[in-house]
Amino acid sequence: MTGPVTTADLRTRLAGLLPGVRSDLEALVRIQSVSADPARLDQVEESARATAALFAAEGVDVEIVRAYDGAPPAVIGEKKGPEGAPTVLLYAHHDVQPENDHAEWDSPPWEPTERNGRLYARGAADDKAGVITHVAALRAFGDDLPVTVKLFIEGEEEVGSDTLPELLKAYQDRLAADVIVIADSGNWDIGVPALTTSLRGLVRVDVEVRTLTHAVHSGMWGGLAPDALITLSRLIASLHDDRGNLVVEGLHSGPAADVDYPEERLRAESGAIPGLEWIGEGSAVERLWTKPALSITGLDAPKVDGASNTLVPSARAKISMRIAPGDTAENALACLTRHLEAHVPWGAELTVTVVDTGEATQIEATGPAYDAARAAFAEAWDGTAPVDMGVGGSIPFIAEFLETFPDASVLVTGVEDPDTRAHGANEGLHLAEFEKVLLAEALLLRNLAG
Repeated sequence: MTGPVTTADLRTRLAGLLPGVRSDLEALVRIQSVSADPARLDQVEESARATAALFAAEGVDVEIVRAYDGAPPAVIGEKKGPEGAPTVLLYAHHDVQPENDHAEWDSPPWEPTERNGRLYARGAADDKAGVITHVAALRAFGDDLPVTVKLFIEGEEEVGSDTLPELLKAYQDRLAADVIVIADSGNWDIGVPALTTSLRGLVRVDVEVRTLTHAVHSGMWGGLAPDALITLSRLIASLHDDRGNLVVEGLHSGPAADVDYPEERLRAESGAIPGLEWIGEGSAVERLWTKPALSITGLDAPKVDGASNTLVPSARAKISMRIAPGDTAENALACLTRHLEAHVPWGAELTVTVVDTGEATQIEATGPAYDAARAAFAEAWDGTAPVDMGVGGSIPFIAEFLETFPDASVLVTGVEDPDTRAHGANEGLHLAEFEKVLLAEALLLRNLAG
């Protein structure tokens, strides 16, 4: 390209590139880069090499780095733009979640399959489409890149980004940028783009209660000695009131953006059964984005089939608590622990083991970089302005970027939509929306140069 790059130029260029972009995405998706599976760590390594090769082909000076020998591989790199142009750091991750039970998938999870305008496969959206979005933006400009681009493509996001702080510290100078684009979120709806401006944090603990030193006959001792399952059930029940509000004292809550989330859409996207009542109080988006929430995501107990007439001596539960923007993981963990200690019934022994934590994020999305992003999104979506969206889930590493690069503008974008089903069976990428995402990122780079 020569001269000013117009929106029409970029649309035409990306349309011609689309078959190759999709082919590259499908090839990357076929690599089973499940970072949680020790048996497939070689696939994570292969994914890093493939990712590095894609960017190297676009003129990026790339390197595969890791915090220590044997640590997960990340890809960093740089491609220079014009002298004095802003520097933009592009983030995504090339590792993926386990596919779990293949029988729950309508097509093989590692073979990209198109159905009704979606591309189905593990990682097709989260987050290999994010990786390919960055590749496509660079490819669209070729040698006329309007800004300097740096890369950080992580290989352990799906297992908690444990070595990310070390990598950011070790390569801080090489990753420093004016703007950071984190392509690991989603859009408000099909046809409605979004910037993610808040995310809840996470506190996960394993809770064990013990009432007996060993199992005993329920007929001999039932009615006097409490079994551990009843005891754990009462402890879990103490965490919510009758309306389903979380009653752990000391947790932070805040207001949410004024966004309408229609009832029929809530029910369709959540998979709620007919007649299900929502829990908690406040607007739907407050309950989903800016108030704490707590779920029991696992139990250790005897199976119903084959269970004997025995008082269970101990029982465990995994508690997953999402914490609101404005709270800290340290405070939330302390509040939860105090509640559990105060409410464990009948003198049972309580053990609370921290599994992991992650900080919440609140982004003040004002300034030139955010103006450039909103303009790019509105153009790519044919005049539809982006929504400032909260996310109920957690991306704790965003807090690490904000802390490491406090002067950078952080833009959280992504390819997902309400029916992406990331982490679940039949994860799918909406292909028409993906084309808009590609154009939006190319327009963003152009706008940032101005």
